[in-house]
Amino acid sequence: MAGHSFSAYERELKDLLQGDRSAVLRYSKSILPVDRPDLERIVDQPFLVIRGAGSFGFDLVALRGGLALPVEVKASSEATIHFSAASGRAAEQLEAHRASVERVGLVAVYAYRKIGHRRGDAWRLFSAARQPQRGSLGLLAKRLPPVERTPQGNAVLRWDHGMPLVRFFSTVHALFEPVALVAP
Repeated sequence: MAGHSFSAYERELKDLLQGDRSAVLRYSKSILPVDRPDLERIVDQPFLVIRGAGSFGFDLVALRGGLALPVEVKASSEATIHFSAASGRAAEQLEAHRASVERVGLVAVYAYRKIGHRRGDAWRLFSAARQPQRGSLGLLAKRLPPVERTPQGNAVLRWDHGMPLVRFFSTVHALFEPVALVAP
């Protein structure tokens, strides 16, 4: 997608998370028809999304019914993002993110937008948690693929290994929606 700046991808994810109807409809055109109901459900059950600020802060914070997810947004036309590139700044940021969320019992999420991906879900999500969490957040963290490490110990995001955004929405709905109990 020539002409898109990085902030355009951040805005795209923000609009999708907050259930912006026009963004959801636009994005649904690129995904399989079978996945569209899970995506479209976010319109009625959205997140409140706040854009972050600062060079080591999170890009977005997504809030919804007892769920708080600090989100770092990455975009690349490559299949892998190496955190050791750019003089290690991304690796420092990853460690800072992990430390800040572990102190308060949250899980940092890395959202990776594959630039130029035109068919299917272009977003992949990863957990940056180092240790298991409890409750529904722990179940979500366990379902999200982790930020991987190379044999040399460097962090990487492999787009093919991430959880598609639509599956993330489906997982969040399953884990965090109240279940109606039927009386016997």
